[in-house]
Amino acid sequence: MNDPLKIVFMGTAPLARDILGALLDCDRFRIVGVVSQPDRPAGRKMRLQPTPVKELALQHGIEVYQPEKIRSDESVAKLQGWGADLGVVAAYGQILPEKILTIPRHGCLNVHTSILPEYRGAAPIQWAIYDRIPETVMKMDKGMDTGDIIAIRKTPIDPEESSAQLHDRLAVIGGQLLVETIPGYIDGSIQPVPQDHSLATHARKIEKADSLIDWSRTPEQIRAQILAFTPWPGASSAILPDNPENGSLPFKIWKIKPLGLIPDDQASTAVPGTILEADPHQVIVACGDGRLAALEELQFPGGRRLPITAIQAAGTFRQGMMLGNG
Repeated sequence: MNDPLKIVFMGTAPLARDILGALLDCDRFRIVGVVSQPDRPAGRKMRLQPTPVKELALQHGIEVYQPEKIRSDESVAKLQGWGADLGVVAAYGQILPEKILTIPRHGCLNVHTSILPEYRGAAPIQWAIYDRIPETVMKMDKGMDTGDIIAIRKTPIDPEESSAQLHDRLAVIGGQLLVETIPGYIDGSIQPVPQDHSLATHARKIEKADSLIDWSRTPEQIRAQILAFTPWPGASSAILPDNPENGSLPFKIWKIKPLGLIPDDQASTAVPGTILEADPHQVIVACGDGRLAALEELQFPGGRRLPITAIQAAGTFRQGMMLGNG
């Protein structure tokens, strides 16, 4: 019986934790070491929190190495000391140099959640939903996002699926695909295929400013933005004041419902962001392309997520109000 393949795993985020879990469940592999980002302060008390990958590794008695900079000579020596046959990288959080990628005997496989070469970068799941892409894939490439493709598994993106939901599905798919693919990669029966770099696009890191809703976009585009940025940073807007000297009232939007076209009798006053109808049961907003959307679930500062009926019990929204980000 062949000895288990020795793997060094490099990852940080929840998706990486789930993929590490799939490797740990397979007796054909032995995780000889884990590299993860350093612990960071979190929570109200800002206490240092271990990464999701570190937590799982320690539960299994696996050594965890957390360098501030993976490029250091110390890091090279540490990985060389583990004597791994293969490296697996998933949502690690640092760019790995060639001197790290080539340490394992068979190099490194990178698990990525996009249609490479499209959506290379830090946030492929969010931007795929934001752009209303109908499907995405789990891909493994040799090295990092620019490497030759080893394996692909496609999955449709449901129009109502948030980035959190898609993340969880892709974590399962990615773990399964990795376990199935590694043996063929090692024995040479799976041959890498080069990417077409001319088709590459970049999925940049999500910023808090990406949450701001532009009401001149269509309701379908706004709904995609809400789903893309759930749970973080969410999608946000504000009730603009009648008097510019007064402050606006910000809120988060967790759910809207696209409706039909703006009626002809309201078209002349339907500037995007205008509340066209507001009663105890619904709030309807003018959006771009002459279309309407109903606000369905919101959250004001210091409060919890509430359906629009609960919010309208206090008469929060009135016809003629303007929404924006002022």
